[in-house]
Amino acid sequence: MRLKWTDSLDIALALQEAHPDVNPAQVNFVDLRNWIMALPDFEDDPERCGERILEAVQLAWMEEYDG
Repeated sequence: MRLKWTDSLDIALALQEAHPDVNPAQVNFVDLRNWIMALPDFEDDPERCGERILEAVQLAWMEEYDG
């Protein structure tokens, strides 16, 4: 499945798998954006990303975080 910026929950789950020891509340938006774009299934225009999208991904990741 190809991930787009609007797939916040799926991106969060992929980030949780890729970075299991990271507390998502401690990740800054620059790193978060870079990590999302580095996901193997991510395929979207980097210019379509904004602060609201990153907030949605971070919140979804925090909800899934077990730490």
